[in-house]
Amino acid sequence: MTNLGDLEVFVRVIAAGSMSTAARDLGLSPAVVSKRIKRLEDKLGTRLLQRTTRQISLTEAGQGFHERVLTVLGGLEEAEAFASGRSSEVNGTLKISASTSFGRMHVAPHLKPFMEAHPDLAIHLVLSDDFTDIVGGGFDLAIRIAELNDSSLVARRLAPVRRVLCAAPSYLAEHGTPETLDDLKKHRCLPAHNHESWRLEGPNGPVALRPEGMLITNSSEVLREAVIAGLGIALRSTWDVGAELTSGKLVQVLPKYESSRNVALSAVYPSRQFLPAKVRLFIDYLAELYGPVPYWER
Repeated sequence: MTNLGDLEVFVRVIAAGSMSTAARDLGLSPAVVSKRIKRLEDKLGTRLLQRTTRQISLTEAGQGFHERVLTVLGGLEEAEAFASGRSSEVNGTLKISASTSFGRMHVAPHLKPFMEAHPDLAIHLVLSDDFTDIVGGGFDLAIRIAELNDSSLVARRLAPVRRVLCAAPSYLAEHGTPETLDDLKKHRCLPAHNHESWRLEGPNGPVALRPEGMLITNSSEVLREAVIAGLGIALRSTWDVGAELTSGKLVQVLPKYESSRNVALSAVYPSRQFLPAKVRLFIDYLAELYGPVPYWER
């Protein structure tokens, strides 16, 4: 039977991204960590890691093995909590991934009550607009805004997401208000940096259009400030500009058209038979915080 400690070392190496970092975290020498990984590979009869002088990566066998080991270790953690009557008491570190804007606006401001309720739990919040490999990155969960199709992960819907076309009153006063989608061709639009089409749903069903604009940026937050400043028309989420729509700094245009209703805010985590208490409690907290009618829509 495989040594459980070797499995924990293996998972820590993947989360840390290197054997030396994992060794430091575990209080072991790099040589010992390397020896334990080799012992695990010898036991299994297959290579789990590709090693170079600068980095490590999972082989195909290692990827599948890593996913299953996380299931095993997660189940053990939950079983220990259940057996000891500590199912609502959590400790250790909860590693979370979220997009930059949403994490700053709607996760970070709400961490204090959760952390005060669970003082022995540390939060590691990583904000990035790049796609995050949850398993490879050692994340406990990710907060994603998307249409989710990855069957290897489990997702719990936290809230609906609405994206609307909007502009500043100053822009509309100078350039006029579009009455139809075709009118947008005459306006300054603020597309995403990758020029993805705006996929909308209207009275006659789904429609897609490719907006053209004179501002190009890889920052969603720059686009947000640009539309508020009156540089053009943008497709923005209500979680992002709800306050500005309420205050009148922004005005919704073409209100019959909104983004796809299949997009939602979800908590995504590796498939596990037993969900660790720290993950379950945080997801429950977010679900109650946002809900079917999130506070930015009220």
